[in-house]
Amino acid sequence: MEQKRITLFAGHYGSGKTNIAVNYALYMARQGKKVAIADLDIVNPYFRTKDSTELFAERGIDLICSPYANSNVDIPALPQEMYALTDDPSITAVLDIGGDDRGALVLGRLAPAILREGNYEMLLVINCYRPLTQDVASTMEVLHEIEAAGGIRFSGIVNNSNLGADTTADDIRASLAYAEEVSRASGLPIVLTTVRQDLYAELADEAPNPFALGLQKNKYL
Repeated sequence: MEQKRITLFAGHYGSGKTNIAVNYALYMARQGKKVAIADLDIVNPYFRTKDSTELFAERGIDLICSPYANSNVDIPALPQEMYALTDDPSITAVLDIGGDDRGALVLGRLAPAILREGNYEMLLVINCYRPLTQDVASTMEVLHEIEAAGGIRFSGIVNNSNLGADTTADDIRASLAYAEEVSRASGLPIVLTTVRQDLYAELADEAPNPFALGLQKNKYL
């Protein structure tokens, strides 16, 4: 995957985009980058980048969260520090985008500046084991909803098909055909296939562009 200054992860509820954003921020920090991770997901109250606050502090990663997370505000104002992501070119920014069109609306506030700079990846996180994205048609519907709401088109796909801690190597193998079908339907490349760290050695030669993934608040991080 080509590294851009700004990387945005978006997908449906339960796709695992927040965990990927956390892992990717840690990965970039290990490369010596000045990293900030921004949580733009105002919809999902269950799995938050904020859960890793202490870990980010240890690794020198700045965390930016909307004070309106989990609220009923439809299109909240962004905290002022959020705009540093687009205004400060020294920052390597990782953005966790909301899980539906309502969540993606928040991205619209930053979209013009992101598009002007042009140094970004907008990645669709897919998981065929979630009930609302089990097939290509439903996954494409999610893609179009997020693009329309956020104002930025996707540039690639992250296949994060998993069953959490119960995921086996065969579960990931079984998802590869689905990811390839989504890639063909959307015209987008598969830029990452996430593989839990304890399965990485087994799948590194089979999964397209494998990315070793730890679980949030897990010893693998």
